Amino acid sequence: MVYEELRGLAARQMAGQGGQTMQPTALVHEAWMRLASKDADTWKDRAHFFRTAAVAMRRILVDRAREKSSLKRGGSWVDLPLSADIAVEQDPEAHILILDECLARMEREHPDCAKVVQLKFFAGLSNEETSALLGSSLRTVERQWAFARAKLYQMIRSHERSASGT
Repeated sequence: MVYEELRGLAARQMAGQGGQTMQPTALVHEAWMRLASKDADTWKDRAHFFRTAAVAMRRILVDRAREKSSLKRGGSWVDLPLSADIAVEQDPEAHILILDECLARMEREHPDCAKVVQLKFFAGLSNEETSALLGSSLRTVERQWAFARAKLYQMIRSHERSASGT
């Protein structure tokens, strides 16, 4: 029963990420293997389990993005100078790595908001589901989500400016 619910969450979450090469079933299988290796007594309740599942899915996506990114840096590639008429599109894995870096900062500065982001973005939960799992009011989750989105936007923009040297 839990596996099917995780699979549904992964499918919803992956649907919003264009360019992602990992299938929801593969994500759930890998997350399930990580979760199943833990002692069943470690889960305090349903909310704790799904928070842990969201973290596991995040780690899997980030690890996969790092692996793909490292493959792109080496090998027989030739460095080409960029000119103004060449458009460079950042790949989805790079976006996940940037998001992970910004989310790690948010976990230190605003841990409650970071939990909301993990459940909504990496587990694909709705505001109502997040509210129920965290034991918070719907309005609190909505406020935390709005704040987290704005803060992440600022962090990502700052990261992009520093990466481009402006």
